[in-house]
Amino acid sequence: MGNSEYILNCEGISKAFGGTQALKDVQLHIKPGEVHALLGENGAGKSTLMKCVIGLVKQDTGTMEFEGKPYQANGPVDALNCGISMIHQELNPEPHLTVAESIFLKRENTKGFLLDKKAQNKRCEDLLSKFEVPYTAKTKMKELTLAQVQMVEIIKAVSCDSRLIIMDEPTSSLDSTETDHLFEVIRDLKAKGVAIIYISHRMEEIFEICDRVSVFRNGTYVDSRDMEGVTRDELISMMVGRDVKSVFPKVDCEIGETVFKVDKISGKGFHDISFEVHAGEILGLSGLVGSGRSETMRAIFGLDPLESGTMYLEGKEITNKSPRDSIKKGICMVNEDRKNYGLCLLRSIRENISLPNLPAKQKGFLLNQKREKKEVGEVAKKLTVKCASLEHNGFSLSGGNQQKVVLAKWIMANPKVLILDEPTRGVDVGAKSDIHTLMCEFAAKGMAVIMISSELPEVMGMSDRILVYHEGTINGEVSRKEILANAITQENILQMAFGQR
Repeated sequence: MGNSEYILNCEGISKAFGGTQALKDVQLHIKPGEVHALLGENGAGKSTLMKCVIGLVKQDTGTMEFEGKPYQANGPVDALNCGISMIHQELNPEPHLTVAESIFLKRENTKGFLLDKKAQNKRCEDLLSKFEVPYTAKTKMKELTLAQVQMVEIIKAVSCDSRLIIMDEPTSSLDSTETDHLFEVIRDLKAKGVAIIYISHRMEEIFEICDRVSVFRNGTYVDSRDMEGVTRDELISMMVGRDVKSVFPKVDCEIGETVFKVDKISGKGFHDISFEVHAGEILGLSGLVGSGRSETMRAIFGLDPLESGTMYLEGKEITNKSPRDSIKKGICMVNEDRKNYGLCLLRSIRENISLPNLPAKQKGFLLNQKREKKEVGEVAKKLTVKCASLEHNGFSLSGGNQQKVVLAKWIMANPKVLILDEPTRGVDVGAKSDIHTLMCEFAAKGMAVIMISSELPEVMGMSDRILVYHEGTINGEVSRKEILANAITQENILQMAFGQR
């Protein structure tokens, strides 16, 4: 230890939670002014090490140094005072605070003993202007989308003037424009000597913004490399310990009859939307965050009201007044916000997977627990949910494994139409490939799959057709044949998302 070359120096860090060894003798060395990628599958130990760094948990063994001095934070506030801040993957905004109050929480502007809201709001507006966001210092957090909440967390971390910022999946809810703004900020911070630890499963971002990379696997340290000397395939092999043939293993299935159709539907955030999806088809929805993609699917699923238009399932007109109605009819949805809409985190993993499928597991008024445990175990194994026990609660899982649990409950429901809103958000490359393979299996069984994704490689790699949204309407349609023939590129789809035809 005592190496002045590094701003953060971690050696021999181990941490166990009960019978689960989350970290085993790992190391991490971060230089001042570098963007250092930290990669690994979900459950590899990345977030656990970062929680040790900011003092959320204390390591069992090992030592840390920050700026050449022994370091051990007693909590996030202590870490912040030392010069380390973190943007967490899982967001926990206080809905009734304003944006300014959220950003400067526990760092408020005061005049004597009184809060100086005017000065605080002015300070906040100066920050917001750098990010070109569509909200103000006085906007309530509950009025923001998930992507906007994530941007507030990024702005908060930048505002702390930290010498080391940890970014855990910072772009998981951002569109390409918001990601570009973030990268501009990262480059500015780097020029000022600020170090960034960048955790992400988006390979294209790692190669664009990072200088070095360290890889963890199953709680152990694998290696560190300069980004200039490593390939994408090498990184994937280091992370998963095996070859992943393709992250987008698209299988062309026979496209059947129309399963689901909407005709000129309108609602909050979208208007005059018409499309159909067929048996065996994966229909991709692309567009900027806030373009109306998710809003359309929320209304179809019954989370939000439809103002006008008609929906048809297998040729029959339907109305979905609630998610319960949709599930009964065979329409299921994986929401992008798994924490608030996808899981009961205080319930067990088994209960979360079973919850929407209980009627099928009942004998009269009694639950067939033997059948329930068997089927839940099978689907959890198929999705490689990493957990010590299915009886542990949702909080015990990493973000990616929480996403797998959300997918598992709908897989058991065997729906006619499956809506996937950002299905691989916060999911590692190995699990991504597994989920994409499952999507193809669903389609092969005749299911109609609708996938929303902010990742253009994903939506282009997995879709039979793509509908491109712009400001609440469908601005273009792209076929898989056009993509395979290179007649349509990522740039073309982005142009449609920005309003060009």
